[in-house]
Amino acid sequence: MCGICGKLALDREAQISPALLKSMADTIEHRGPDDEGFYFSGPVGLGFRRLSIIDLNTGHQPISNEDGTVWIVFNGEIYNYQELREFLLSKGHVFRSQTDTEVIVHLYEEFGEGCVEKLRGMFGFAIWDERQQSLLLARDRVGIKPIYYWLSDKALVFGSEIKAILADPEVKAEVEPQLIDRFLSFYYVPGEETLLKNVRKLAPGCTMMVKNGHATIRQYWDLHFAPSEISLEQAEKQLIELFDECVRMHMIADVPVGFLLSGGVDSTAMLGFAVGKTDRPLSSFTLGFSDPGIVDERPYAQLAAKRYNADHHEMTISSKDFADFMPKFSWHMEEPCCEPQAVALYYVSRMAKDYVKVLISGEGGDEAFAGYSVYRNMLWLERVKSALGPLKGGLSLGISLLNQVVKSKRMAKYPSLVDLPLESYYYSRTSGPAAYFNSHGSELYTPEFARQVNKSFSISPATRYLSNGAGGSSPVNRMLYVDTKTSLPDDLLLKADKMTMANSIELRVPLLDHKLLEFAASLPVNFKVHNFTTKYLAKQALEDRLPKEILERKKVGFPVPYDTWMRTELKDWVSDVLLDRESIARGYFKRRSIEKLIADDVRTQRYPKEILSLVALELWHRNFLENRSVQGPGQMLNPMKATS
Repeated sequence: MCGICGKLALDREAQISPALLKSMADTIEHRGPDDEGFYFSGPVGLGFRRLSIIDLNTGHQPISNEDGTVWIVFNGEIYNYQELREFLLSKGHVFRSQTDTEVIVHLYEEFGEGCVEKLRGMFGFAIWDERQQSLLLARDRVGIKPIYYWLSDKALVFGSEIKAILADPEVKAEVEPQLIDRFLSFYYVPGEETLLKNVRKLAPGCTMMVKNGHATIRQYWDLHFAPSEISLEQAEKQLIELFDECVRMHMIADVPVGFLLSGGVDSTAMLGFAVGKTDRPLSSFTLGFSDPGIVDERPYAQLAAKRYNADHHEMTISSKDFADFMPKFSWHMEEPCCEPQAVALYYVSRMAKDYVKVLISGEGGDEAFAGYSVYRNMLWLERVKSALGPLKGGLSLGISLLNQVVKSKRMAKYPSLVDLPLESYYYSRTSGPAAYFNSHGSELYTPEFARQVNKSFSISPATRYLSNGAGGSSPVNRMLYVDTKTSLPDDLLLKADKMTMANSIELRVPLLDHKLLEFAASLPVNFKVHNFTTKYLAKQALEDRLPKEILERKKVGFPVPYDTWMRTELKDWVSDVLLDRESIARGYFKRRSIEKLIADDVRTQRYPKEILSLVALELWHRNFLENRSVQGPGQMLNPMKATS
């Protein structure tokens, strides 16, 4: 696991400055504190920071082929590299190391850009082909590892993080105003764009080839939902085999591997399948909060650790810990993010750093096997609509039936959805602060800023995938598809990568192996949502393997009491950040609207996420526009000045 960066000048006579590449690599030192390396050849320069996981002694990058005409910098892990290595040896390729990185170089020699289709793992890499004078960027199928780039008519600049790109003085840090509304509509930024003009993400499952001054992006993988004929018994057997294979592959490492425990089904299952797959003792890690009113996950994590004989570690964080980290959180995330759980992930991975270099989590199980209640709600909504038939005008009957079936306060907020399509329901669950103000008869944006907002553009990433036929005809599968293409890579996996790499920890996610995802996509919908049970097949298959208390408990996510903190200990800090003169002077929001939102949340306790999203946006501005601080968060950010 590492950090990569580089620059390709489109003028073949240009020379890349070694000092520039060194400064770019320095910004991502936290991703790879063990080693650094560089390659320069006229118009191209590749930079690398290494976190040593496999082949500790000979894994230095950049790595080339036998004659030095193909060079790579690589971030990630290839879990089938040993199998691929044997194939390449049979073809006459000569290896100088035992690394998975070198396997990709020789695979590229055999298959060119198509080499990515042979890889099983998580990756972001760049390959310079001296003979072809071409640069290939590639990102794994699901988007576990990030790749950002800036492309102009003069150069391509890329990196594992935006900070590396901003280290190039040619890249101007300018906000893209329309993306602000996108963030405030979803609480994250889906799609290839970022809030910085011309700084983009290479989409998951895509490659970019730059040659002869032109860049071509190709999608090499997509997830297609096409339910197959399979019995529940057969599906359970195949799922157990896939779980076992994926965990075994993800346990490959020359350093200690630990497990993040949330007290839920997925993380517990990953720990359970790891038993017997390593000679080292298993370690597990979890976190709690110094707040008596929050659901405590730790007893369930302790139960799992005891069941599988793991060396268990815990810690507790407070409101001060949460707020103290927020400026640094913004700096590491690089894109505005409203994920309180990400702060918890930072602290627990910081604790784990004293024991392991690799962590395994259960991330992705909910997107693969429909673990969120929203999928169950969608299924029952469709059944109610079907049952009403010609009675579509009887909305009161529909809502009454819907509430009896789904028993969801969230669903009750959207009575008109009985008559509306999937798109309406999808956006109802992702609406942000702008929706709050629209529903309260006022507006968040100033008139000047509102003129720059295009709502169709804001929601276009989700619209594109909702209308994509890859999701099939089932509303549940369509929602699973769009979540796999948007919130998974652009929110959940983004924070997972950034928060663990901030502590020089590699995070692995076996449940997002593409073979496992393809299997899940082939299952009948009722194997995922069965009556009121979400993730039905997984729970059935794991029935004899997991503690009953964990298997049958209600899903609660990973609750962080940030809402209570922002109304009490952090109340003054929130007001200071959002109502600061410079914050208001940005011209996005009306001061009275912000004041009303804060007051309404204190009164009703209903809008903490809306407030936190505005805080995250402001801290992002201070780090990346005011300071352009690529080495660390700005000094003006003192979150506890009003509360410490």
